[in-house]
Amino acid sequence: MIRVLGIVFLWLIWPLAAFGQENRASHCIALAQSAPGINFVHPADYREPLPDFTVRLSYVAHSMFLLQTPGGVSAVTDYAGYLMAPDFVPDIVTMNHAHVSHWTARPDPRIANVLKGWGKLGAPAAHMLRLGDLLVRNVTTDIRRPFGEGVEKDGNSIFVFEVEGLCIGHLGHLHQEPNAAQYAALGRLDVVMAAVDGGQTLDLPTMMRVIRRLKSAIVIPMHWWNRGSLDRFLRAMSDDFDVVDEGARYVEFSLATLPRRPTIQVLQPYFANGLDDPDN
Repeated sequence: MIRVLGIVFLWLIWPLAAFGQENRASHCIALAQSAPGINFVHPADYREPLPDFTVRLSYVAHSMFLLQTPGGVSAVTDYAGYLMAPDFVPDIVTMNHAHVSHWTARPDPRIANVLKGWGKLGAPAAHMLRLGDLLVRNVTTDIRRPFGEGVEKDGNSIFVFEVEGLCIGHLGHLHQEPNAAQYAALGRLDVVMAAVDGGQTLDLPTMMRVIRRLKSAIVIPMHWWNRGSLDRFLRAMSDDFDVVDEGARYVEFSLATLPRRPTIQVLQPYFANGLDDPDN
């Protein structure tokens, strides 16, 4: 009789447990470790469908990336109003307004979800958007005002993209090292896009400290003006990270294929040297 009652009890509570798992807001905050795997990063055509469990990141320009999910959802980071193909309309764009190269006042009206990294009337931006197999959320940080006019509180957003068990972070125009509460709100980041200009955002030693603190499996440099600033970053990090620098514009990865050793994956922007055709 006791065994029967136990089976009935488990049968009753199982749907509740499953319901709780399905409605958890963020798996990246809840999980502290990533699965080990093998290094599997390579270029691919951004128009081709993705294999199951695999995410594609394409470097557009500056701090703009196109993220694509196996479910067909597309998101563009730090959207500045132009893309790789004029007829391509992403499902989601995120923006930060520290500089005009990270946002636009006139986003394409066909874009259904425009997520601004700054709030209104002094309130911080707060996003938690679930679309298909993608969850997008943000953690705000302060930015410097132009011309030394102080600080704009919560003026920047670090956007986190959660898909297929992966936690992917875009640091935006980061002007301050995150504090303990902000690191906790970010949670685990398996892949991070980080500005390595060395001064217009964070100075290089501070950005390196942020990257080492995050312990991401893949780091993608962005916001670099020339090979000089990029190479300074790569040299400074080469003792702790493998470096893959093969001229790729895309990278594909899944939770199971993250590199065992932390890796810096250098991507070339589509619009480098005036290129405007993804197939060139």
